[in-house]
Amino acid sequence: MKIAVVTDSNSGITQAQAEKLGVTVIPMPFMIDGETYYEDITLSAEDFFRIQAEDHDISTSQPSPETLASVWDGLLKDHDQIVHIPMSSGLSSSCAAAAALAEEEYAGKVFVVDNQRISVTQEQSVYDALLLARRGADAEHIRKRLEETKFDSVIFITVDTLKYLKKGGRITPAAAALGTLLKIKPVLIILGERLDAFAKARTMKQAKAMMTAAIQKELDNRLGDSECLHTHLAIAHTQNQEMAEEFQKEVLERWPHADCHIAPLSLSVSCHIGPGSLALTATRKIVEEDETDPAKAD
Repeated sequence: MKIAVVTDSNSGITQAQAEKLGVTVIPMPFMIDGETYYEDITLSAEDFFRIQAEDHDISTSQPSPETLASVWDGLLKDHDQIVHIPMSSGLSSSCAAAAALAEEEYAGKVFVVDNQRISVTQEQSVYDALLLARRGADAEHIRKRLEETKFDSVIFITVDTLKYLKKGGRITPAAAALGTLLKIKPVLIILGERLDAFAKARTMKQAKAMMTAAIQKELDNRLGDSECLHTHLAIAHTQNQEMAEEFQKEVLERWPHADCHIAPLSLSVSCHIGPGSLALTATRKIVEEDETDPAKAD
């Protein structure tokens, strides 16, 4: 069967990267001062951070049913099935909206994945879907495998400023004021559908140490891969490329056998945390039952 893979720009996959990969990326809409812009189409990362720094009113939205239907109809002209991988259902209603549309009008043709991923972990789900499709899996099997392995991934993220968490209502103004006064850098965790507080650091150096220790604990326990031989690592950031590169060196010194890449966080995430953030993620590689060598899943 010919399988198409669709995701949204919350994955961090750009339109140029999507063309090379052979996937479709639906741009996420943003409302800025009452006008609609689309990520990586009419809104570049550079423009977004400039607008954010100028304190314009920015809010995130979701693709319309009409947009989804148009993309799916176009792909089904020369594909048998579609695997659609939206951002986590716990962080946006776009997953539920896509699933409802697929169930009502595209049953048996479009399979919407709810594996509660975002950013670089969502990006990895796209790579996993392509890998499974190349091995001959149909869209229903790909959805099943991605959802079965949804908890094989975790993100730890440190924000540089509390301003945007306060603006989005995730912390109170009083907590933001106190945290700013004490120079607190919260470390957050995204595991499954939830974004939760994990720890508090005073410096980015301390935050990096906390995230590294937390990933090691995940590898030792839930992911079952202490040496990081069969787990993808990634460092994500918002306008923090230089520190991300330094962190990558530290991570590879700790886990020399790991693959570890750097990627900017999607604008939807950046909208809520602002510039200067740094994240460390781990995602266990997909392994099919008939494989004897897990490294083949790389």
